[in-house]
Amino acid sequence: MKQYWGLEQVPADSPWCVLTIGNFDGVHRGHQAILARGIEKAKASGLQAAALIFDPHPTKIVRPGQTPALLTQPAERLRRFKKLGLAVAVVMEFTAEVAAMSPSEFIAEVVVKRLRARAVIVGENFRFGCRQAGDFAALRSLGEQFGFEAEAVAAFEVDREPVSSTRVRSAATAGDMRLARHLLGRPFSLRGRVVAGHGVGARATVPTLNLEPDSEVMPASGVYITMTCDNDTGRSWNSVSNVGYRPTFDGDDLSIETHLLDEFSGEPPAAIRVSFLKRLRGEKRFPSADVLKRQILADIQSAQHYFRRLASLRDAAKNNAGA
Repeated sequence: MKQYWGLEQVPADSPWCVLTIGNFDGVHRGHQAILARGIEKAKASGLQAAALIFDPHPTKIVRPGQTPALLTQPAERLRRFKKLGLAVAVVMEFTAEVAAMSPSEFIAEVVVKRLRARAVIVGENFRFGCRQAGDFAALRSLGEQFGFEAEAVAAFEVDREPVSSTRVRSAATAGDMRLARHLLGRPFSLRGRVVAGHGVGARATVPTLNLEPDSEVMPASGVYITMTCDNDTGRSWNSVSNVGYRPTFDGDDLSIETHLLDEFSGEPPAAIRVSFLKRLRGEKRFPSADVLKRQILADIQSAQHYFRRLASLRDAAKNNAGA
């Protein structure tokens, strides 16, 4: 997938494309439906499937102080786009000048002239242009004027409610990983660098990897069954993770500590992705490190039982498929 970090990087003679436009924060199932339709139409038309996102989030310019916490940084969104099968992704800097463009100016200068769109696929609530003056009806009218098709994709629903980044944030921050997984189409996860911890876990409880996440949305404090993946090598491990402030040790800063359940060998990972599968319990203060350690060992047993049951269900499914 070709990636352009700036509109000016897009070649003037780039191929015609089917373009999807949006913030796509989280790349949840609603976003995936829009992107999949763009890919489908591009294949049928013999064009490139492209996506346009904005950085920073437009509200940082037009409504400072009201910007939602981001589920994913642009680089993570582009990784997701590549997995979905997009051919081109463009990250456009959102500035006060961009915010001031009329709907017609935005379409003429960005969508048609720079990105050479022959079709534009958006969500049904898509808005664009200065003060969000443009809606889908305006997009369709401008398409007729500038020679491209416009298509709106209906909202994707889970539990009879539209999937949205707001719903994903709410589920994650409430610790409802089951709902977050249904909304995203995959487990909620955090990516980032492995950093030095306080050393307390290794001495008093169990050793952990300490994550410095690049997401702005944190799960509810507590202990979770997780999967941990090395971003560089693809190695993965069953794990248990704690999100919180280490009240037993009078901690005052948020930490994400992950204990690997599988045998570990080789170089420790420099960057990891932690996928949250199930919340075991909330975080609490224990009377001593020994009592905390006993609870952690019980959490580890619960996680191991979870993974054994999961493996058993997968084996049964394979056997039934081969029957």
